[in-house]
Amino acid sequence: MEYLKIEEIAKKWDIGARRVQLLCAAGKIEGAIRFGRSWMIPKDAVKPVDGRTKAGRTLVNEDMPLPRKTPFLYMTDLYHKPGTADSVGESLAYNHEAQVLFEAEVAYSRGEIDKVYESANYLLSKHSGFYAVQSAGMLLAMCAIWKGDINMWRRAKIHIAEAPAKKDSDREAMQLAISAVDIMLYSVTNFPKWFQTGCFEPLHKDSYPAAKVYYAKFLYAIAYSVATGSLKLPGAEGLYVMSSVPYTLEPMICWANEKNTVMSEIYLRLTCAAVYHNCGNDTEAVRHIDRALELALPDRLYGVLAEYCRALDSLMEKRLSLIDSGVWLEVKKLYKVYNEGWSRLSGAVRGKTILTTLSEKEREVAKLAAFGMSNKEIAESLKLSLPIVKQAIRIVSEKSGLPRSSFAAIL
Repeated sequence: MEYLKIEEIAKKWDIGARRVQLLCAAGKIEGAIRFGRSWMIPKDAVKPVDGRTKAGRTLVNEDMPLPRKTPFLYMTDLYHKPGTADSVGESLAYNHEAQVLFEAEVAYSRGEIDKVYESANYLLSKHSGFYAVQSAGMLLAMCAIWKGDINMWRRAKIHIAEAPAKKDSDREAMQLAISAVDIMLYSVTNFPKWFQTGCFEPLHKDSYPAAKVYYAKFLYAIAYSVATGSLKLPGAEGLYVMSSVPYTLEPMICWANEKNTVMSEIYLRLTCAAVYHNCGNDTEAVRHIDRALELALPDRLYGVLAEYCRALDSLMEKRLSLIDSGVWLEVKKLYKVYNEGWSRLSGAVRGKTILTTLSEKEREVAKLAAFGMSNKEIAESLKLSLPIVKQAIRIVSEKSGLPRSSFAAIL
């Protein structure tokens, strides 16, 4: 097959070279191959319809396929370089549905929840295609967490279930999407059997980056449930399962790095950091946090960082404050909103009261107590004196009205 350079195709199609480059990056030109920073395009490639023009819009179906077959465009290779989220959004101007969806996902990562809410409802009202409806439903569920709104949460799951599935693979993706919504509250009961084994074959390959993120969250939730005693697995208790999770996550992180899927790498690294932190290995946790910050800060993805403050306790503050104390203040504000919303929704869904009045240190002590650690082990792990640990345990019991053995229910 004969190939042409970007400049040659631009002249042939009578458009700018920059426009051709954006179309290649968005996967809009079939057969285009990337070589370093440049592209080679088949000589007989068809010029894509320009959905930005009035003439183009009349030729494009309103249910225009997304450039990747996945609910989460921002976890694909469309977004492959830190600091380019806005320009990637601009490059999707030829496909309005894709642009709205991608920009809404970036807005969520930044903690701009009102914008996400508006975009999700817009996509749902337009009766968009399968993946767009599915993602809009998931975005609505994510808004429900920040707002602590159980009715919005339930409505979001209905929207996902009503996405216009046409094939068995669509229905498998739908089941996974509903489970992925549940995992946000640490519920692991509804995942498909094939997914629980780490098999992603029923999904389109474009969905693999997002699937890996949710599989990492699934493993973390399983390990957390076992550690707190709320889930019983034969021959496993305490942090035994948690300590084995990095053996699965580390190769997934390398894969995300190799594929240049920025967003999935951020999520995988922060999840892995939470695992290491809970196991008392803060050296490895810091390694992943610092790399995640390198990837997230150029595009101001503060919402994702706020989402993980709960699992990382004071580590996020310690690492981020070293880089930019102003950014930490922004993340801290977002975390306050997220934590209150998550606690309210999680409590309503599980029929429990999640305490938000615990100090950071009290919550950290309570978590390790829930893991079954003794006061002495907690003191050694957190580098606190034994009297301070005992005092924290007493305060948590007084605030919650529960004994030490029930701390898992309030966290």
